[in-house]
Amino acid sequence: MICASRSGTRWLGSSLASAVCLLAFTAAPEGAPKNGWSRILAAVGLDLVPGPVSLTILEADSAAAQALGFRPTAKTVRVAAVKELLDPQLEVLWEKPVNVAVYDLPDGARAFTRERHTGAPLAAGLRRGNQAVLWTATGVGEKGYERFPYLLQALAALGVEFPFRGARTWAFFDSSYRLRADPDFLARRWRQAGIAALHVAAWHFHEPDHGRDEYLKKLIRACHARGILVYAWLELPHVSESFWDQNPHCREKTAILQDAHLDWRKLMNLADPACSRAAEEGLRALLDRFDWDGVNLAELYFESLHGPHDPQRFTPMSQAVREEFERLAGFDPLALFRPDSPRYWRADSAAWGRFVTYRAGLALRLQARFLEAIRGWRGDLDLALTHIDDQFDARMREYLGADAAAVLPLLERFDFTFVVEDPSTIWHLGPDRYPQIARRYRALTPRQDRLAVDINIVERHQNVYPTKKQTGTELFQLVSLAGASFARVLLYFEQSVARADYDLLAAASAAVVRAEPMSPAGRSPGGLLVEALQTAGVRWKGPLRVNGRPWPANDGSTAWIPAGRHRLEPDARQAPLRLVQINADLLDARVVEDGLEFRYRSSSRALALLDRRPGQIRIDGQRIDPLLIPADEHFTLRLPSGTRTVRVSLPPG
Repeated sequence: MICASRSGTRWLGSSLASAVCLLAFTAAPEGAPKNGWSRILAAVGLDLVPGPVSLTILEADSAAAQALGFRPTAKTVRVAAVKELLDPQLEVLWEKPVNVAVYDLPDGARAFTRERHTGAPLAAGLRRGNQAVLWTATGVGEKGYERFPYLLQALAALGVEFPFRGARTWAFFDSSYRLRADPDFLARRWRQAGIAALHVAAWHFHEPDHGRDEYLKKLIRACHARGILVYAWLELPHVSESFWDQNPHCREKTAILQDAHLDWRKLMNLADPACSRAAEEGLRALLDRFDWDGVNLAELYFESLHGPHDPQRFTPMSQAVREEFERLAGFDPLALFRPDSPRYWRADSAAWGRFVTYRAGLALRLQARFLEAIRGWRGDLDLALTHIDDQFDARMREYLGADAAAVLPLLERFDFTFVVEDPSTIWHLGPDRYPQIARRYRALTPRQDRLAVDINIVERHQNVYPTKKQTGTELFQLVSLAGASFARVLLYFEQSVARADYDLLAAASAAVVRAEPMSPAGRSPGGLLVEALQTAGVRWKGPLRVNGRPWPANDGSTAWIPAGRHRLEPDARQAPLRLVQINADLLDARVVEDGLEFRYRSSSRALALLDRRPGQIRIDGQRIDPLLIPADEHFTLRLPSGTRTVRVSLPPG
């Protein structure tokens, strides 16, 4: 079989509708557009390297389809709504209805998608020995997800194995949605999905409460045991429900002078020094009470998403803000919202522009203040700042006071991860927007390693097809393209990921861009050349060598390789001590006489999973006695941030 670069694919045969399409590709001309199927397979790396199962993909009627038993009848059906049998409750609507033939399926075929009202089969599959067959009654569309969201899940159900997996995804977590779920169960599931860090809604734990505190401590322990970091997710100017109740004098005001209780957030006036100090005292105690690995200062700017068009949501209009602005500009900003005033925002664009600039500057001051405060309280914590995009949708600076170009220079002072959150105004634009967004931010900072993106997996308010919430191939394309464009991907939020998507999420997050089986003339038949943008997992059963050396970074079914181009080959013996996984950028690994040695880079603590209880441990040549957490069938080693070399010896005897 021939594998290809990510530049494109060519189907075997004159057309997809009339040919058997095996999982064997040849490179298309550089820059050639991808069709729907190549986009589907590229989302999980199946365009790069074949697996052990031979895959045949068929569309509509053809000699090959009829030979396998997919035969059209004289009946037709108009398809506008379909049922995905892997999630029958999912509402799937086609933007452009299509008339298709009603097919008879071969014996033993499993239907995956049916027309919702008649039950006519639209996607089905067969497994015959080492061959998997996937058939669809019509084309999949140019994007690959506009008709059949769950084709990749169908391939998984047919036994197709996905060649790569990532373990670098971050995810938001709100405990109010998971009150009855066992933390150990959740942590195992998150690790399987490739989640490297959980950003926990910390406002629920702002005030001490024995029951809630014990739950969070158990959750953190469960995450650490399975190599998952835990960040305190803050949503300032919202502090907590109790803080709002106990400090009515600190409540932010809207442009109609009502308390700023907007959606679930209850916004506080952090421009007031006394209110800000009170909030800081509570936050410092919160960070000291739990074993956090980092802090995410998220969305610290203002409402509303519609700017001055929505005065009842527009902030900040507290007395402190109005007085400060009036000293600077000579007028009360409330005048901007009075149609009878000469300063009314529609009538005086210069006056409105002054307040827009002031408001963005105030947001920047608050962001810098809290970044500096957190750094001062807990210098050991990693920092992230989630900030709505105002480069792709430039209205966000005017509407929310968000100014990414002004915030990014703070990276030199505070060294945080800048997480770009695309606003809801562009959620309908599809996965291809992420490379475009990334290009805009790369032009603003040299710290490419600290740029991340937040994908909002939510019900969208626009008319979108085929599903209101991103799921299946659309979600996997979002994660794959975002992961290839940014150093990190953050999901909002872990509970919103559909159950049918969880098992394939790690496959979509692997930033592998090239894979080529080594020819028999190479050093070792059965080898593989792999190029990855980030640390990635390669499906590999048994011991292996990487770049000619025995490789201890594997768990028996997945080999973990650093970013770059590497040669993987089978080896005769398994390493005596293995690095099952590491929550950091893996830079190198090697088998040494008495155990293993590996090098990593991390802005936060690192969590390394070992398959055996270790003996002596040295970091950068110095012997240490680190925190060791036993969990399931491995031991988790907690390591310091930075670029480090770790040598782990086998225990005596």
